[in-house]
Amino acid sequence: MGGSPLAGAGAVVTGAGNGIGRALARRLAAEGARVVVNDLDAAAATAVAHEIGGHAAPGDCASSAGVAALVEQANDALGRIDVFCANAGIDAGHAADGPGGLADPLGVPDETWARMLETNVMAHVRAARAVVPGWLADGRGGRFVVTASAAGLLTMIGSAPYSVTKHAAVGFAEWLSVTYGDRGVVVQALCPQGVRTRMLEDAGPLTALLSRDAALEPEDVATAWVDSLVDDRFLVLPHPEVADYYRARARDTDRWLAGMRRLQAKVDAAVSTPATTPTTGRDA
Repeated sequence: MGGSPLAGAGAVVTGAGNGIGRALARRLAAEGARVVVNDLDAAAATAVAHEIGGHAAPGDCASSAGVAALVEQANDALGRIDVFCANAGIDAGHAADGPGGLADPLGVPDETWARMLETNVMAHVRAARAVVPGWLADGRGGRFVVTASAAGLLTMIGSAPYSVTKHAAVGFAEWLSVTYGDRGVVVQALCPQGVRTRMLEDAGPLTALLSRDAALEPEDVATAWVDSLVDDRFLVLPHPEVADYYRARARDTDRWLAGMRRLQAKVDAAVSTPATTPTTGRDA
């Protein structure tokens, strides 16, 4: 029986100081990969790198300069990047208070939209620009993994910037696969639903909704990704039921939207009456 396909691979994981990124870095190391750990939080990146015997490369993986520095450090440490896990992402776009103190979902400032587009979309674009040409040039290919979200296949109630940027992340990954998939570049979109991370803890009234199909541990997400290497499938769905939702959305979009509006109404009711536990049925 053969060993892990990740054994000996040089891998980069962004946003790897906590949550899904940390779980991916740990699992890569356990599979025998040599790992560069990136995170804005230098202490967290260093701690994870120390734990797994990897290399810490703290910094901003969203900016052009930050991506260039990360790739340079990774090439120096690894010799070659074989796997790039573009995992870093943020959710800072929750509804602001509008007139009368009511939530204003359209009131998220332009600055927040810009920040989320930079981190959740352009970070992937800049990383691909930095690593894909080399993979094509040497003929050895590589693996580019985008951590998106089920929100990138469905819709995120509450945060327009999160939903839109995760849709864009999936769209960019699809484009990469179409363009370079037959030239040795394996592209995957990792799309979990609720995962027990700080992002879920900070979701407020959406926490129960995001967890309605059971929130997974970050390690479960990493395992789902490793399992996907058997067939290099594009969509990696740690919550299998998301595939059913995705099919239902495509089959009858108007019915899907009607169900999502019913969920939105339940969230609105929960927000207006904080003592009430949000109800999360399977309307969609």
